[in-house]
Amino acid sequence: MKSKFVKMILKRVIQSVIILLLVTLMVFLVMQTIPGDPIQIFLGPTATKEQIEHYTKLFGYDQPVLVQYGRWILGLFRGEMGRSVTLQKEISEVIFQRLGATLMVVLPSFILAVIFGVTFGVAAALNRGKLIDSVVSFVANTGMAMPLFWLGILCIYFFALKLHILPVQGFVPPTKDLAECIRHLIIPVGILSLGPLASFTRQTRSAMLEVIRQDYVRTAQAKGLSRWDIILKHQLRNALIPIVTVMGGALGHMIGSTVVIESIFVIPGLGNLMITAIKSKDFMVVQNVVLILAAAVCFCNLTVDLLYGIIDPRIRDSK
Repeated sequence: MKSKFVKMILKRVIQSVIILLLVTLMVFLVMQTIPGDPIQIFLGPTATKEQIEHYTKLFGYDQPVLVQYGRWILGLFRGEMGRSVTLQKEISEVIFQRLGATLMVVLPSFILAVIFGVTFGVAAALNRGKLIDSVVSFVANTGMAMPLFWLGILCIYFFALKLHILPVQGFVPPTKDLAECIRHLIIPVGILSLGPLASFTRQTRSAMLEVIRQDYVRTAQAKGLSRWDIILKHQLRNALIPIVTVMGGALGHMIGSTVVIESIFVIPGLGNLMITAIKSKDFMVVQNVVLILAAAVCFCNLTVDLLYGIIDPRIRDSK
């Protein structure tokens, strides 16, 4: 008999597939309503009628909307994302070239947010009512209230234009110059991590305060266990489920937020690619980028469900 946990995971996988199909259909239909012709934009105002008709037929834009959508979905099952009108390249090639830059912003930001958020949250909970708790809570509330675009402009003004210690914008691949790559990523990574860091801090503090009062913690103390054994094995582990839930949602939000970060700092990632594609109405590129981002969010949510079973064996072993 399959466990309740396995059934839950299968249900989440099916839900994720349905969500991805609905997202792709919605984005496809919305892109059709945007004024302008991608072929006309690509060829320019001097294009002849024959040229426009030729490229329209070449890219399949002369077909009914649902036929275009069906061809795209079938192509995805064959590993084909289509061809970009404006870039004149295979979309899969363009996306995977840009994916590295996006991951180099998102993953370090998330790792920093997790490490410092959990650390600060635990420190605040263990020192409730003291100065460190007040300082951490104030900084966390401030971090959650700051808009990304405003903070980005502020950091550019101070660190790049005034102090001249960090570059204003751009991206350098790590294979070309690792030191310059790190210098260019310091501000974007710091800004993107600030909001989740503040959220993780608040959630960790709240969850820790909840478990600190539990009977099993007092029992562990009575048995003479060391303070760090109690904190790590009893308090933090039992507080992790609500923390992991917030982390999964935050990672999905960070992936979506790269559109803003990449636009501000001119980072050639997926967010920047999508903005450029929307302007030129290259909706095949937009559709595929949204699909990748939506799949990443669904994967984050699925990973959270898997982590539940690892953290709490009662969920994994339930029948």
